[in-house]
Amino acid sequence: MPVAQSRAHLLSQQPQCPKIDYMHGVKRSRESREAREAKKQREKSRLTAYLALSDDVLARKANREWSKDAFDLTSRLLSMNPEFYTVWNYRRNILINGIFPSSSPIEINDILSDDLSMTTTALKAHPKVYWLWNHRRWCLENVPDGGDDADPLAWKKRNWERELYVVERMLDVDSRNFHAWNYRRYVLSSMPVKRPEATELAYTTKKIESNFSNFSAWHQRTKVLTSLWDSGKVDRTSSLRQEFDLVQNAMYTDPNDQSVWLYHRWLIGSGEDKQRIEHEIQVIQELLDEQPDSKWCMESLVHYKQLLLRNHSSSLASGQADSLTQQCLYLLTQLEEIDPARRQRYQDLAADVNISTPAQTV
Repeated sequence: MPVAQSRAHLLSQQPQCPKIDYMHGVKRSRESREAREAKKQREKSRLTAYLALSDDVLARKANREWSKDAFDLTSRLLSMNPEFYTVWNYRRNILINGIFPSSSPIEINDILSDDLSMTTTALKAHPKVYWLWNHRRWCLENVPDGGDDADPLAWKKRNWERELYVVERMLDVDSRNFHAWNYRRYVLSSMPVKRPEATELAYTTKKIESNFSNFSAWHQRTKVLTSLWDSGKVDRTSSLRQEFDLVQNAMYTDPNDQSVWLYHRWLIGSGEDKQRIEHEIQVIQELLDEQPDSKWCMESLVHYKQLLLRNHSSSLASGQADSLTQQCLYLLTQLEEIDPARRQRYQDLAADVNISTPAQTV
């Protein structure tokens, strides 16, 4: 046998090595045609079963059937497709029209507790499906009075407290899940016994300190602080000093995090406090000296210097308005270079700087 043919023969007799995905370091076995066909048949069977179940449930809905059998079928269908909002609506109608009228308060509470448990399980796999969160709201809002002769709100209190626990566990898994944060605000505002707002402020502090990039936690903090200030429960002046310390720490930790800078702008507001603006400009300039390519430092300096020009022009020293204008234009030129994708935006801002700069009387 020729040498070339003998080598080919030997190679053909060697076992086939599994494919290796070198990018992920995972060995991948070649799937046989029989295995692919079996997989395809399983998927086809599941699809056929799903379509048949869907047709059955929708037919019962069209016939306004409010039976326990129909209710159980919605459970099966929603476990397969939790985004089928029509079936969620049908499920609630079955409860209202078919099951609740013949149930005692304790039975209704048990049914709603079961639905809350069911959706808790579903949320672990589908944490951002609106319909799961919506159904939980409906369940909580329909918990009947009762549970304790001495306290007619006992069931409601237990369910709402448990709900807050559930949403906190969800945020432990994903601290930036905005669905969970929105739902948390709903729960806090709807609980039969409200939690102190200071407790929620401490909760946002914990979440922010564990991850400064948590935009939802910063946003929640604005809601809580506004309420505390408006109610007079917290002194605004001393509280603001603490908030600026917190946000400056975050700015120096990660100068490129957008959420931190947006919160900083919220604290500054419309810029009535000239002394505060000038202090923050100095702080940000020191950070820019350390991080000369920080886009957010530059953008913030432009924004705050414009606030000085717009709100405090009469108290600026001679020539200061022109100096601030030139500084803004220079920073915007720098931003065009480091962030060319937004060049037009910076050019528009430069035009606004020139237009909005007030004429200074010397």
